[in-house]
Amino acid sequence: MASKRSHGISFLKTSLPAAIDLASQPVMWLVEAVFIGRLSAAALGGVGFALQIILVTCTLLLTLVMGSIILINRHLGSNNRWEANHILGQTIMAGFLLSIPIGLIWYFGSPLIFQIINERSAQSISISGIRSGIQYLQIVAIFTPVIITNFVAVGLIRGSGDTHLSMIINISMNITNIILTPILIYGLFGFPRMEVKGAAIAVAISHTLGFSMTLFYLRRKTSTIFLSFSELTTPKLSSFKSLFKMGLPTTVEQLVWSFGQLIVTMYVALIGISQLAVHQVFLRIQGVLSMFYLGFGMAAMTYMGKNLGANDHIIAERTSKITHRVVFIFGIIILVLIIVFSGTLLHLFFRKEDVIIYDKSYRILFTVFAFVQFPKAMNTVISGNLRGAGDIKWIMWMTIIGVFLFEILSNWIGVFFFHFGLAGIWSVQLADEIFKSNMNHWRFRGGKWKLIKL
Repeated sequence: MASKRSHGISFLKTSLPAAIDLASQPVMWLVEAVFIGRLSAAALGGVGFALQIILVTCTLLLTLVMGSIILINRHLGSNNRWEANHILGQTIMAGFLLSIPIGLIWYFGSPLIFQIINERSAQSISISGIRSGIQYLQIVAIFTPVIITNFVAVGLIRGSGDTHLSMIINISMNITNIILTPILIYGLFGFPRMEVKGAAIAVAISHTLGFSMTLFYLRRKTSTIFLSFSELTTPKLSSFKSLFKMGLPTTVEQLVWSFGQLIVTMYVALIGISQLAVHQVFLRIQGVLSMFYLGFGMAAMTYMGKNLGANDHIIAERTSKITHRVVFIFGIIILVLIIVFSGTLLHLFFRKEDVIIYDKSYRILFTVFAFVQFPKAMNTVISGNLRGAGDIKWIMWMTIIGVFLFEILSNWIGVFFFHFGLAGIWSVQLADEIFKSNMNHWRFRGGKWKLIKL
């Protein structure tokens, strides 16, 4: 009993900082959405669409991040710190190189991408959603090397188990963002009123601060992993191959999922700008909650990798069961809170004069949205355990099947043939999360992950 309790406490000490760390970014997006929503619902829809484009392209980097985390934890578990540091340097170098073409695509491709938004259905638009999205994405694109390199580096710090450090970096960065956002949007304290441009500039400044902190901490000898400039500037082909081999299934999985979410957002955009604005609110709330789930999932992945690296399968399985129980309780609490405070959340994001506030159908949608969160929470932590064990191809195929069967095909039928609207879209997502959660749980209980060799 004492041993189980100690494993549970150790898991919580790692997972809770990771959850707070990961949740700080989407909390910032929520706060940003509140300020932008006060400009207009159209501006909120456009910036939200820009954010999804950023998230879709950033999933490409999961090839590096996830593959590196799996390898680093196996090396740390076997006390091979030198090899772990080598993987760190190679991964950050690759992330920086990839950030350059990504930034160019964001900047020059945005005018074409945003033409998909249908603003004709809105009766009055004070601020264009299309123009807002383009402005936001182009300004962020200028700082892509800093933003993406920091994203990769902090992900490796977190994945290696140094979650207190990654939490400090991200909270500092996002608090700065929260402070600057209203100042630059509305022109407070003598600053010029820049509206959506101000929100993007706040992102750029805060991420530059975060990058500086990350570089400082990774150069400290006391950190779990150390950034060597020789490893950072000397590419090794065999290391790149290992990273891509280990991380590619996760990237395919996340890219397909993000692509599916982008397709669904396009479906909503074709329905109308008001529906797109509400959908963006749901996505931002879910983004915050998903980071809490992912915090537990990342901790589960870290412990699984280190325990398997030390050839301790019993502790690995015991810790994984603890993660399932913790997230089960957390998921129930979240479900209840969303249903209770649905009206409050709507008033938080929209002005009193917006007709959305008085449409009761949107409040009913919150109930469907709330029920999505429980299987999503359970699936995230089960997937974390499977990833830590190296069973990443299974997760990839489950995601691919779910996206094409539910998110793309079922939503297309529901929106364009049966005209279910947002209620149908979120009901389909509920079915998708239940499917993946049950299949991954069945896979984990089968025990094949114990036999995987990296």
